[in-house]
Amino acid sequence: MNQRRSIILVAGLVAIGLLVNVASASHSWGGYHWARQTQQFTLKMGNNLSGNWPTHLLNASSDWNSPWLFGAASTPLLTSVVAGQSNKRCSAVTGTAQVCNGAYGNNGWLGLASIYITGGVHITKGTAKMNDTYFNKSFYNNPNEKQHVMCQEIAHTFGLDHQSEDGSSQNSCMDYFSNTGANATSDLSTRPNSHDFAQLNIIYSHVDSTTTVSATAASSPAEDVGDDPNSWGMLVSQSRNGRSSTYEAFTRGGSKVVTHVYWTLESVTNCPSCDHRYDNGH
Repeated sequence: MNQRRSIILVAGLVAIGLLVNVASASHSWGGYHWARQTQQFTLKMGNNLSGNWPTHLLNASSDWNSPWLFGAASTPLLTSVVAGQSNKRCSAVTGTAQVCNGAYGNNGWLGLASIYITGGVHITKGTAKMNDTYFNKSFYNNPNEKQHVMCQEIAHTFGLDHQSEDGSSQNSCMDYFSNTGANATSDLSTRPNSHDFAQLNIIYSHVDSTTTVSATAASSPAEDVGDDPNSWGMLVSQSRNGRSSTYEAFTRGGSKVVTHVYWTLESVTNCPSCDHRYDNGH
């Protein structure tokens, strides 16, 4: 009887442990994911970057390919940095995530990631943009802030959302800790953590009957999410502190485009609840 109770107790603790692990990794972005027919797959990251941004992309790619460095056993999603197929506009390319930087203007955002959806949940292409209009300013121009934003924006194209949006550090690039000001020399939140990999394994725990990662056809520029904030569509959610906004739009071809916007600290100072697209009269 005692042995039976011990077995039941151990089984219960294991079950609780599994539930806690699943609960702790709960930052899927709407269930969006790349369709693929193998348990592990490689996503091509198009390098359209200049300055020192390519180094930040390579560092982020290496981190996302190395789950064991962060206490995780495996990852279903590997990244491969390849020659970019886009331009400063960052046109999306089917089957890839294109990564770009440029002086996109005083529009209030540091980083912007868009994913194109078919069949309700399947990502067909993605883009990640870093705004040098702000990163060229001394307040944001430090390697830790750049690494944080790069790591986060490319991970949005995987289907990951934020672990935290209150400004605290979870020591994951999927939080909204700011590596600026007094924190400029801190490398907290510049890399993934074990919960990010746990979430990826949950998102990609199944295989699909089709794939959206093999094609590399050029996309129609008419489908691109542009620098004009009005092209992002409807505001569907925003973090309490105003630094994160999510928008949805539909292309002429009927695909849904979902865009994460990471606003500057200045943008949210006066009105965290405002739609910051219109702060500067856009």
